[in-house]
Amino acid sequence: MKTIKAQVIICGASLGGTLAAYSAVREGKKTVLLEGTKWIGGQLTSQAVPPDEHLWIEEQGCTRSYRNYRNTVRSYYRNLEGYDNDKINDKSFCPADSEVSFIAHPPKLALSILTDMLAPYVESGLLTVYTEAKLKDCSVEGDEILGVVYEINGEDVRFEGDYYLDGTDIGDLICISGTEYRVGAESKAETGEDDAPEVGNSDDMQSYIFTACIENRKEGDYTIEKPELYDEFKNLMMPYDEHKLYSMYGPNSSTGKAKKFGMFLGEYNEKGIELFPLFKYRRIVCADYFKDGSQPYDVTLINWPQNDFFHGNLFDCPEAEHNRYLAKQYTLGFVYWLQTEAPRYDGGKGYPYFRLAPEYLGTDDGISMAPYIRESRRIKAKFTVIENDVCDAEKSSFPDSVGVGSYPIDLHITSQTHSFFYKPTHRFTIPLGAMIPERMKNILPACKNIGTTHLTNGCYRLHPVEWNVGEVSGLLASFAIDNGVRPVEIWESKELFDKFCLLLDEYGIQRYWDENNLEEGYRRGQNLKTFA
Repeated sequence: MKTIKAQVIICGASLGGTLAAYSAVREGKKTVLLEGTKWIGGQLTSQAVPPDEHLWIEEQGCTRSYRNYRNTVRSYYRNLEGYDNDKINDKSFCPADSEVSFIAHPPKLALSILTDMLAPYVESGLLTVYTEAKLKDCSVEGDEILGVVYEINGEDVRFEGDYYLDGTDIGDLICISGTEYRVGAESKAETGEDDAPEVGNSDDMQSYIFTACIENRKEGDYTIEKPELYDEFKNLMMPYDEHKLYSMYGPNSSTGKAKKFGMFLGEYNEKGIELFPLFKYRRIVCADYFKDGSQPYDVTLINWPQNDFFHGNLFDCPEAEHNRYLAKQYTLGFVYWLQTEAPRYDGGKGYPYFRLAPEYLGTDDGISMAPYIRESRRIKAKFTVIENDVCDAEKSSFPDSVGVGSYPIDLHITSQTHSFFYKPTHRFTIPLGAMIPERMKNILPACKNIGTTHLTNGCYRLHPVEWNVGEVSGLLASFAIDNGVRPVEIWESKELFDKFCLLLDEYGIQRYWDENNLEEGYRRGQNLKTFA
């Protein structure tokens, strides 16, 4: 078997895994990045989820490299011939005028930017990227990983390094290496959290979702072939209300019941209240912004409450592969329902002119190449962030902070108890202790797999925080190599931690919120609830 050696081996090119590679190579470390799909970038690319950000993102609350990424997105449109000149003069314009994000843009653009970020290091030979690579085995001795085996182009290849970073969206390396982890819902007795359930359930995980991309052609018939499980899916009822799952209703965490959505702006309920416009929600192309007519149709990503799949888990269960298949069929079924049966505001039925648009996703069917994962395996860490930390202003600023974030605790409907939960948090930080495994010495989490709980994972899982975690993970591995110490020693030693913080400062990692500079986002109000 062929063996390839490097200093940092990153298993999984999720958004965090990609940034871990970026930070490791910027520090001069020979790095290997291994990914199961065709695309690096996870949430932003293969899972097709536009950035979900907090209200202060235009001024602070992210790393320098994330801000550079955001600026690059806007620069692309500023240099795009035919794009609205009035928009590009606004320094904080949203390229697609979406509801969920300040910088919603197509997944292929995200892929291009991330690829360009890594390109110089690939060309220099410092970074090697393998896509469509399958993790098969892991060698462990005591508390250390010795190597991992991947199947690449039909052949097994062994990779050996000093540090192994888990950048997979479901914690595959954590699991196969025997690293201790938690998943699902912990009990109140286990975590002490105010809103944890009385009885824990490791199988009770958040729903996941295959994203669909649709283009609003406004006329014509682009109805897909009826999916084979459509009749079964369309008759499923909400476990929390009397509506069918395929409907214009979704969960309202404030009431525990369903709420009605609209499709477009200007649609109202029977009380005269404007409905949240689903098509605008995750829109990635706004046709009105292309004054030359080069993009004549609006395009959106269907990652909506209605196609959340909560009927089975993606890992730690024997039905995982079948559940993956069902989840994709579920989204296809929802698209077919939209095209044929969805009630329109004008009294008609169906949007046959919604065309699945695979050209935006790099797939043949217009469905994302990977599901968006909200809940991963989470390491048992030296420090675990709990609900009471992030909801208390005095506790949410950790002394060992290596980054910042802000998002409510937002749990989508779960697979066992069918519960969902929403609770505002205070602006929080990312403690280094949550990135240090209890026992293992040379594995680090690099995305949604840090030491959080079922509840707090719900606010640490969004794009800016995952980016931050991944970037710090790569820097932590590099710093440990350069100083001949283990990550746990960096966390335990004030001298080493302070030295590591100088490196974070050098790379523009914001470690604490500037409470004196908290001007709210220019366009999104306090009352808007997102459904990421």
